[in-house]
Amino acid sequence: MSYVSKVLDGTCPKCGGTKVFKVKGNPFLFRMPVMNERCSKCNYSFHREPGFYFGGMYMSYALTVAEMVAVFVLGLLFNVGFLSIFIGVVLVILILSTFNYRVSRLMWLNLFYKKEDEV
Repeated sequence: MSYVSKVLDGTCPKCGGTKVFKVKGNPFLFRMPVMNERCSKCNYSFHREPGFYFGGMYMSYALTVAEMVAVFVLGLLFNVGFLSIFIGVVLVILILSTFNYRVSRLMWLNLFYKKEDEV
């Protein structure tokens, strides 16, 4: 299973049997995603150590900046006013906030998965 497919599936990096997140979250209801503690099949810990996901914040930041730039460029291409572009950027950031949170944590978790963890 490739890195990209593991991240997109949102499953355990070791066995691929359990979803990492119990709840996906909903920005409209102000609900954040909730992670499982461990994989129910192979007992792999999704909470590696305290502070493990601090690096995931940088990945989330990169995703957010890419989304903001994409909205800005699209706004310029379609000759939209700057106030409308600003409102579009804010809406996209709010709507994709929980998605960015989940994907950045999944990317970080899968980035640091090593075969030695299978001991």
